[in-house]
Amino acid sequence: MSSPRRTSRYLAAVSDVLIVVPTLGRRPNHLRACLHSLSMQEPAPDIVVVGPDTSIVRSAAEACGANWLADPGSQTRAINAGVESAPSSIRYVNWLGDDDLLEPGAIAVTRSALEANPVTTVAYGACRYIDESGKQLWVSKAGPWASRILAWGPDLIPQPGMLVRRDAWRQVGGVDESYRFAFDLDLLLKLKRIGPLVDVGTVVSSFRWHADSLTVGDRDTNIAESERAKRNALSPSMRSLAWLWERPVRSATRVAAWEVNRRARRLGAMS
Repeated sequence: MSSPRRTSRYLAAVSDVLIVVPTLGRRPNHLRACLHSLSMQEPAPDIVVVGPDTSIVRSAAEACGANWLADPGSQTRAINAGVESAPSSIRYVNWLGDDDLLEPGAIAVTRSALEANPVTTVAYGACRYIDESGKQLWVSKAGPWASRILAWGPDLIPQPGMLVRRDAWRQVGGVDESYRFAFDLDLLLKLKRIGPLVDVGTVVSSFRWHADSLTVGDRDTNIAESERAKRNALSPSMRSLAWLWERPVRSATRVAAWEVNRRARRLGAMS
């Protein structure tokens, strides 16, 4: 694994929060907006950009004082490599897609929630779904119910904007690299076994909904992986009954995706 390298001459103050941004560098405007939303946080996190060695990626990382790591070949490997590169001062970690955004104050509110309760493993909040131009399509805000139904219902915990206690991340081994899509759900289910997940009650992030988003582009595979992760988290007796709720959850997931797509098309037609 390549050693992390600070790509800017401006060194940020010591932080105990690390955010990994895996990228292929194909959406430079979105990447710059993503990194800007991170660099404007108070407290400002350490940022590790994991991607190809191109002028687009390196200049975007340099502009926000981020570290850079070479792309290890997959999104899950990039996330794990970024977290593993963190110095010992880092206590809280997460990753953010290169086209997603954090709301102002997001890290402050999630970090405070973890600081307030040492047994909590994850702090999360609501998430805006936005289109390519940044127009709001939907707000996902299931609140505390999202954690309660995680093992059998739809995954309503938005990964962008959540914050994970680093010790808990290490305990569960980071993200499972055998998953292509549902690694965030698998991670949350494992973290829930060792400590509670807490909702901060406010919008903390924006997820950009577009045709080549991983979670949008291959929904059937995503659903199949989600069901695998949930079954792995259930007791053997409950696992045998999973078929009772899997079909309704599949339908609800597809309906929700259809509705967001409908709103995106409508906003596009109005533009």
